[in-house]
Amino acid sequence: MLMKTDVLVQFTGMLPVLPLDVLEEMLLNVPPQQVVCVCRLVCREWKEVVDSDSLWRERCRREGYQTCDATKLPKDWRLFYFLFKKRRNLLKNPRADDKFKGWQIMENGGDKWKIEPVEEVPLPDNTVQKYFATSYLTCRKSQLIDLEKEGYRPSFMDDFQPDIIISDWYAPRWDCGSEYEICVELLNRKKKPIKKFSPDTVVFQQWNDQKWNQMTHVFKNYGPGVRYIRFIHGGKDTLYWAGWYGIRVTNSSIEICPSVDR
Repeated sequence: MLMKTDVLVQFTGMLPVLPLDVLEEMLLNVPPQQVVCVCRLVCREWKEVVDSDSLWRERCRREGYQTCDATKLPKDWRLFYFLFKKRRNLLKNPRADDKFKGWQIMENGGDKWKIEPVEEVPLPDNTVQKYFATSYLTCRKSQLIDLEKEGYRPSFMDDFQPDIIISDWYAPRWDCGSEYEICVELLNRKKKPIKKFSPDTVVFQQWNDQKWNQMTHVFKNYGPGVRYIRFIHGGKDTLYWAGWYGIRVTNSSIEICPSVDR
């Protein structure tokens, strides 16, 4: 096609050869998904740069993604980058900000679940303003996470088996004894358990310091087949007092993380 200058521009099919540092800098300024899905297919040279550790290590550095332990480096920087970038809490409404939305009430004993404001003893994360309070008979609630719907494909989960990190915050009232329980299961496509975390019930005596405690667990090397995660927690008071004197829970989380990140 002739341009206004009457000069015919013809593409020869040859890309200009760029210095390696210029090519890498260019790729660092392209959205990461396009780097992998488009730029990597341009030619062999570009593929080698996209597949190199140096490109993704520099991308991690620029975006502030780093391991908690500087002596432990990722085996695959690209995988580390994308897992870190995608990392988020998969549980919905973990802080009771939207009443009980996202939660399935399994047991609603006593005077049932109730949402109360954080007042006497704040959590380490002072942005948490509410919690779920239990009553004098067992209260339990749950969430079921569909990993594929959250963007974690079956082939990815089977091949890489990234760490699955569980966290939950719980606290008793100072004037009443209470019990706390948690159960987290990794499920296959038929929703049958592959791995399970179910520690002993935590019991608090009356007249305690009512401080907040964190329950954590990391699922590692759990094998292929994980498609869902079921999270269940709850408890009750131990004195059968009317009202909401049982365990309090909030700020729960489930995160998919790079294996070297702790």
